[in-house]
Amino acid sequence: MLAGASNGGPATPDTVQYRMGYVWTICVVAALGGLLFGWDWVVIGGAKPFFERYFELTSEAVKGWANSCALIGCLFGALLAGALSDRFGRKRLLMLSACLFVVTSIGNGLATNFSVFVAWRMLGGVAIGLASNLSPMYIAEVAPAGVRGRLVAINQLTIVIGILLAQYINWFLVRHLPQGATDEFIRNSWFGQQGWRWMFGLTALPAMLFFAGMVLVPESPRWLAKKGKNDRARAILSRIGGDAYANDAIADIQSTLVNEVGTVNYRDLLDPRMRKVLMLGVVLAVLQQWCGINVIFNYAEEIFKAAGYDISSVLKNIAWTGSVNLAFTFVALGLVDRRGRRPLMLFGFAGLAAIYVVMGACYFLGVQGLPMLLLVLSAIACYSMSLAPVTWVVISEIFPNRIRGAAMAVAVAALWVACFILTYTFPILNATLGAAGTFLLYAAVCLFGLVYVFLKLPETKGKTLEEIERELVD
Repeated sequence: MLAGASNGGPATPDTVQYRMGYVWTICVVAALGGLLFGWDWVVIGGAKPFFERYFELTSEAVKGWANSCALIGCLFGALLAGALSDRFGRKRLLMLSACLFVVTSIGNGLATNFSVFVAWRMLGGVAIGLASNLSPMYIAEVAPAGVRGRLVAINQLTIVIGILLAQYINWFLVRHLPQGATDEFIRNSWFGQQGWRWMFGLTALPAMLFFAGMVLVPESPRWLAKKGKNDRARAILSRIGGDAYANDAIADIQSTLVNEVGTVNYRDLLDPRMRKVLMLGVVLAVLQQWCGINVIFNYAEEIFKAAGYDISSVLKNIAWTGSVNLAFTFVALGLVDRRGRRPLMLFGFAGLAAIYVVMGACYFLGVQGLPMLLLVLSAIACYSMSLAPVTWVVISEIFPNRIRGAAMAVAVAALWVACFILTYTFPILNATLGAAGTFLLYAAVCLFGLVYVFLKLPETKGKTLEEIERELVD
């Protein structure tokens, strides 16, 4: 691709010619962690009508546990990433994540009882927690400042592709299910006995590809510099943007590590200078989940049934949601480095609040069919071009170099706790408040998010990670 900057003089964004082919290759490989995250997270939505009947799950609390148990593993995986990524590096833990995806997807596909199923889902959640933490962090630490938003958003694009692949495979495997099939027929048929097992087991294939790719990519140059391995870091940075770019980047990184004292302790995050930026990351991560969109992916059956669709139509509609999710993620890729992070976040919260109010009114009035499908697709479109990718971009770039691993772990752990609460409580809220009341509650959360982002989130586009650190912390 493009030649690197010359050796003479400082490297500036206008003079550096990045080898973007190399940058894109390693970022896309790392983003396969996002693909596995999306695939493994959403595959349960299509399998849900079948494994619930197979395991004879009847209470709403147990159904909520089946859908949310993986989040316990996600929380543990995120904390594990924070504890170990600053010690062992980003690459090796992403390889561990790939191995866990392979093993747990097969384990879920072979589960013979509900307890074994839950155990494998929780261990699979560890893989999701590792990947969700480390893939965007790795990409942010490799990417040049001017295209960092787009490259980190590639991780969200692969999450969406994973979601879409899982949804279409789920639909393909059960596309011949007769309309109006009874619970007894579903439970005793191939769909209820074997079909849902293939939904989980096929996740092992992209997981193997992810592992093979991670073997070939380099370690994060910022982690290497943090560990004093400047020669290795400089070699990687030189391959990205030339010798002058590498020298300037190493000097900039080292300037932010002047007070580095060995391994980061989680107590270091309570330093008064760090608390403000940590709180910003945690609140944004929680709001991304409590905006409510993930219940559409995890409880599509209930949402579309409440809108008047039968189970066969539900699976088609789920595939539609994945297609819209993918299309509007491309919109985010085009806007995040041109329009910035802050305007997209404001648009996302405002748009979702308005859509949820209309959805709540439609559920209350008994509106069914196409209008409800269009509202659901509009909510997904709004989320896909704003909160879904931009939250990951922001939390991957706002934390200082010396604490990034631990701070990302706390923010992502908060995200998974919020997601657990959202996923576990939806059946209960839906049973007590009804669909109308539940989505009006999510609208109120989105209005809070709109105010918080307006007051607290600075713009970070086009700035190096070190520049952002100096603005937010120093």
